[in-house]
Amino acid sequence: MGKRHHNHRLVKIHRSYTVEEITKLFGVHKNTVRSWLKDGLATIDNKRPMMIAGHDLVEFIKKRRTKNKQTCKPGELFCVKCRAPKLPAEGMADYSPVTEKFGNLVAFCPDCESIMNQRVSLARIESVCENIDITFPQALRHIVNRSRPIINSDLR
Repeated sequence: MGKRHHNHRLVKIHRSYTVEEITKLFGVHKNTVRSWLKDGLATIDNKRPMMIAGHDLVEFIKKRRTKNKQTCKPGELFCVKCRAPKLPAEGMADYSPVTEKFGNLVAFCPDCESIMNQRVSLARIESVCENIDITFPQALRHIVNRSRPIINSDLR
């Protein structure tokens, strides 16, 4: 099975490709390339073997990728299962830090109840998620920060 998103940077724009060369380049079945031809991938002429110009192939792949792209509005996270941006269930999300400058927002989808994730900068979290109640993790208390020692301690 081939990839869903094909890397258009593999294509040389000044070269012409046959259907078989495109299948090897992207690792897809020849019927996939033939369906691309039916969907609007331009050929150089109608003769056999069908030749596709590299620049036409790059434009076709880019157009297919941007056609299905959906951007999230402020306060929305993308649900992979529903394939749509959605507001989190009950307007709540958890922040999970990755580094000190950015982390992930984790929430539940209101429709399918699957987990939604979004990478967010800690500096911009208020502007991106203004309508979401975000829970930040509390730092764990270390033993050296205790006000009094544990009862079973040998330290005096």
